[in-house]
Amino acid sequence: MASITDVATYILENLGSVSTMKLQKLAFYSQAYHLVNDGAPLFPEEFEAWANGPVAPDLFRKHRGEFVISRGFFGPLDSGALSEAEKATIDHVLSRLKDWTGAQLSNLTHSEAPWQEARAGLAPNARSTRPITNHRIRTFYETRPQGNPVFAWTV
Repeated sequence: MASITDVATYILENLGSVSTMKLQKLAFYSQAYHLVNDGAPLFPEEFEAWANGPVAPDLFRKHRGEFVISRGFFGPLDSGALSEAEKATIDHVLSRLKDWTGAQLSNLTHSEAPWQEARAGLAPNARSTRPITNHRIRTFYETRPQGNPVFAWTV
């Protein structure tokens, strides 16, 4: 199984430079798409419901203090780290979301139940370590939510 760092490295290899917010959201939607289409997580790291949307703390610790990161930030991609099916998952997400900004992706996650439910009862800018579970991610996105381009024409 890939790690979230493998996924982030692959995203950077394909897009060059991205904001860390965008990277987090692309990783989130890659995980969601893989959960729906393959029935299993793409990587073991989990997401939390932070004020700006889903964030994987393990990835955040690696890019903390950076706003934009580029290809090579995490080092070279291990050629065996991702299977062809895993790359296809990420490629699909990138094909749908590569032109979106981090803020647009954050707004999209804010409009969807997994993040909203994990943030229930919290002030808009409150810190949170509440998890967004893979189970909740899968059950929501397998309904192919309207307005989410990742799931518009899948399976």
